Amino acid sequence: MITVLTVETPGLGDRSYLAHDGEVALVVDPQRDHDRIRAAADEAGVRITHVFESHIHNDYVTGGFRLARATGAQYLLNADDPVSFERVGVRDGQVVEVGTMHVRVLHTPGHTHTHLSFAVSDGSVPGAEPTVVFTGGSLLYGSTGRPDLLGPDHTDTLAHAQWHSARRLAAELPDTTEIFPTHGFGSFCSATQATGTASTIGAEKAANPALTREQDEWVRELLAGLDAFPAYYAHMGPANSAGPDEIDLSTPAEADPAELRRRIDAGEWVVDLRTGTAFAAGHVAGTVNIGLGGQFVTYLGWLTGPPSGCR
Repeated sequence: MITVLTVETPGLGDRSYLAHDGEVALVVDPQRDHDRIRAAADEAGVRITHVFESHIHNDYVTGGFRLARATGAQYLLNADDPVSFERVGVRDGQVVEVGTMHVRVLHTPGHTHTHLSFAVSDGSVPGAEPTVVFTGGSLLYGSTGRPDLLGPDHTDTLAHAQWHSARRLAAELPDTTEIFPTHGFGSFCSATQATGTASTIGAEKAANPALTREQDEWVRELLAGLDAFPAYYAHMGPANSAGPDEIDLSTPAEADPAELRRRIDAGEWVVDLRTGTAFAAGHVAGTVNIGLGGQFVTYLGWLTGPPSGCR
């Protein structure tokens, strides 16, 4: 039996996943603060042995690189991803055994050229079909991942590839297969607004435009509807390909009024996390208001630009 646990990051509109068979676990697309994934594994009483990335992420610095090293797990990426660290390269059609789980690698380009999806079946049941599929930035709930994050020279090619990838997943997986995408919950990596919190291949066949419309029509409408995305995305791919440094998860130190004033006068950003109404009623001169809610993380990164230690 395969159990899937979800770790949500609402501020980025993303989800990470931990799937286990009761003893060992795999992780898909873990966020930077990978302590949450480790806590979920500890609570479930399982050991993380494999960490999979569906793609080199554009919207956040991955926690996969450090999670794999912290747990001794294998770190699996597309063998064609140009990274500067040791990892286990996987390719289309390969099957990876994780305890009793069998993970079939599916090349599903569209969000990136090397994007992968992972279909998981219960290997303890002879001939079992996949029951879950981790689709990353490929097939989302009612949508797909956007194809324009690698630049205009790639957008048209990736848009057509995304349509074919969605069709491949729909054709090769049972209708009952549960879909677990990384993006689509408010993420700017989603081509259009994704809907719902759960879905199956069969449900997407009935409602997802990538599976109900012809290729040229779908691509034309998709490209016409694409909007701006955060400027800091340009820095995320290189950071992830280089192997991010460990994150500091210690509690931030409190700053007194004198320290705040010194930092403001030095040109640093001091962000007031209260609601706009509270900020308007009174605030420290020189501070900037970005309320701690919704897509706070995304908008903070978009406005301030990447810090010097974004890796």
